[in-house]
Amino acid sequence: MGANLLAVRSHNTALVLDLLRTAGPDGISRLELADRTGLTPQAVSKITARLREPGLVTEAGRRASTGGKPRTVLRLVPEAGHAVGVHLDRDELRVVLVDLTGTVVGERSAPLDLGAGAAVVVEAVAREVEGVVGVAVGQLLGVGVALPGPLDHIHGVLHRVTGFPEWDGFPLRDALGARLGVPVVVDKDTNAAALGLAVGGEGGAFAYLHLGTGLGAGLVIGGGVHRG
Repeated sequence: MGANLLAVRSHNTALVLDLLRTAGPDGISRLELADRTGLTPQAVSKITARLREPGLVTEAGRRASTGGKPRTVLRLVPEAGHAVGVHLDRDELRVVLVDLTGTVVGERSAPLDLGAGAAVVVEAVAREVEGVVGVAVGQLLGVGVALPGPLDHIHGVLHRVTGFPEWDGFPLRDALGARLGVPVVVDKDTNAAALGLAVGGEGGAFAYLHLGTGLGAGLVIGGGVHRG
């Protein structure tokens, strides 16, 4: 029950954050957030209060209302938090640092041998993540890792990565999370790329095709990745 409540809370917070992100510097009122998410005004107030406490969200003035007192407008503080995206390929490691709006503010790359073993790769990833974060203003909220599958994205466990059977069963999410001390999510690179396009504004249903050392695809339907 507790896990289910936590999942709902996280989902609702993500809905609010996404609307704040797309609203940009003009911001959005709590009432608009409630209308567009379907959440109650009380729920929106609790979520925005939690986001304001660490400075991720701030007030951005007031907006005239069609009735009653003017509405307080909220906006994201882009530099208050950051996330890192990691792409593991067979021979290269790429890392990007983004602020709360998704703007890339730092990038690093390094050669990588995916066959060198889990311990070596985890340490290489951690080193590059720490390097790109550096003295970035704001907290590191988490790390997302994209790599060739197959894998279990829910538990962050790899399953016989094509050409590298020694990775079978390795808990990459937990290992990297323990090393960096922040939440980590893991997904197939094609799914991550497709989801990135959807978050970036690509509408409708579409497929993302990757042609590299292998052939892969990610499918988005209804704004989310379709799995199976």
